[in-house]
Amino acid sequence: MSNDSEYPRGRVRLARGVSPWLAPTAAAAAVTSVLVRKSPKWAAAAVPLTALTGAMLWFFRDPERAPGEGRIVSPADGVVQSIDPWADGRTRVAIFMSPLNVHVNRAPVAGTVTSVEHVPGGFVPAFDKDSDKNERVVWHFDTALGDIEMVQIAGAVARRIVPYLSAGAKVAQTERIGLIRFGSRVDVYLPEGIAPAVSVGQKTVAGVTRIDHA
Repeated sequence: MSNDSEYPRGRVRLARGVSPWLAPTAAAAAVTSVLVRKSPKWAAAAVPLTALTGAMLWFFRDPERAPGEGRIVSPADGVVQSIDPWADGRTRVAIFMSPLNVHVNRAPVAGTVTSVEHVPGGFVPAFDKDSDKNERVVWHFDTALGDIEMVQIAGAVARRIVPYLSAGAKVAQTERIGLIRFGSRVDVYLPEGIAPAVSVGQKTVAGVTRIDHA
């Protein structure tokens, strides 16, 4: 798990797209907390709802960060799960995001979004070898390095991926591009000839950690 306090940052805000999940929970917590004053029995609902609201505020935090340097930076907070050579010469770097990580993903490179494709699938745990068949969103960026592919993969808990951009959008490196609810996985494919600068088990920070060798 990455520790936000280890990196330069400014204010912390909530991620875009969390209102459908957070608002009803927070409202229910507020109402039941008021009702506790009329009857202590409401505490049975108010206490867990208040705790859940606090947990969701933590889960959906979106801290400001000083961008890292590199041609390709990590799109996600998490831990490098695997580094795999691909048949077409590319290298896939898979980053596992736990429920405690920041869930906002950032553009690994600057360029133009050429496609954002939603692919239906299952919801096995993101660390499972079959998670490649999970619900996912496949991104392609036209960049100075050529086509860069990134895949947001839903896990057993993460059942909603919220893209912030659509095809045709210009994107700056480290710009926020989407949200995955709770834990999940993000894959980025390094072009042929570019070696990874990370190793399996290494922690990554979205928009900060360099994943390509100079």
